[in-house]
Amino acid sequence: MGIGPGAGRWLKEAGPAGAVRIRAKMARAVELATVIGSDQVDQALGLAATAGRFVDDDLLSILEHLAASKPAEEVVRANEAHSVQSGTIAWQALDQQSTATRKLTED
Repeated sequence: MGIGPGAGRWLKEAGPAGAVRIRAKMARAVELATVIGSDQVDQALGLAATAGRFVDDDLLSILEHLAASKPAEEVVRANEAHSVQSGTIAWQALDQQSTATRKLTED
């Protein structure tokens, strides 16, 4: 494959993930690489592989996002410090409320 290592990574991940129409998607990737450049398509394929994105329009969606966003070096990767997960502290408070309610009803 003449696109780059991102394409290879995508191919390695697509099969085990159960992706369908892999040949058609790679043919589309080659067409896009001819039009907009191999570097952008390779980067998008690498991101798609990392994110587990193997549906028909995923590559195009990622390419559009990359074109509209800041350079890849500045992309913030999700981790514990940058998470949208609110955590589990609220569950602890819920348990404390349940315990207090049970004590009131027992008295």
